[in-house]
Amino acid sequence: MLNLRIHVGVVGFSDVERHALNTIFRLSEEREVAYAPWVPLVAQGSGISVTGPEVVLVDGESAEAVLFHAKPSPEGQRVIWVGDEAPDHAWRVLGRPMSWSSLLEDLDAVYAARQVDSGFLDLDISSPGRLDELVDRPKVPIRRALLVGLDAGDSALLQSQLAAVGVEEVDAPRSTEQAVDWISRHEYQCGAFNIDNHQVDAWLLSRLFAERNPHAMNLGLSEHASPLAAWWSRRRVRKDSHRSGINALVSRPLSRAELLLCMERLR
Repeated sequence: MLNLRIHVGVVGFSDVERHALNTIFRLSEEREVAYAPWVPLVAQGSGISVTGPEVVLVDGESAEAVLFHAKPSPEGQRVIWVGDEAPDHAWRVLGRPMSWSSLLEDLDAVYAARQVDSGFLDLDISSPGRLDELVDRPKVPIRRALLVGLDAGDSALLQSQLAAVGVEEVDAPRSTEQAVDWISRHEYQCGAFNIDNHQVDAWLLSRLFAERNPHAMNLGLSEHASPLAAWWSRRRVRKDSHRSGINALVSRPLSRAELLLCMERLR
């Protein structure tokens, strides 16, 4: 029986990025191929690690990245480099900001490569396969929206406006982890994120949503976007929204007039 777990060594990265990685690792436990952070196994009494990860994910901007320029990878290990000035032996190179969907595709390609090495599969993995090929998709495209952290009133108003422009399938995740899972599985025409709701990581999710659905409307909701909010508060929320991939910003509670302008983008 095949071992369907890929161990990933993580070098560098910010706290936010590591939180997203850990979320992806946890969610992968439900998939055929699971990923787990690598923890060194040390030979008793020697202080020397006797195993290594199948994959090393390296933050090219970290101080530790210098070590991965200086030495080649052990046989069978693959380096995924994030950033500029990647070493020649890097197996994949990802740019910043991080594309989490591209990372998952590369991790799946590691598993395919290991299958080939073991003789169980015969396929070309010169480029990573699309993640969305791993899930069943309907033949007729479904216009779908993701609503994150909205209260009942805002959700009801937004759903009625979405239905009017043909977006009738709505997902409302109950947690950050569930939202990450759905973003990785589905294509969306619209995402709406209550960035005032601290029960979910709306900034992280809006960034992931923008990477996975670059042509979708990425709608941010905040009381700080209101004309009645302090100017410095409005300026900050606009700046943070732009940085997180949000391309439309409306005030809370939602107004029908404000939403009508946004819905024109979905016709």
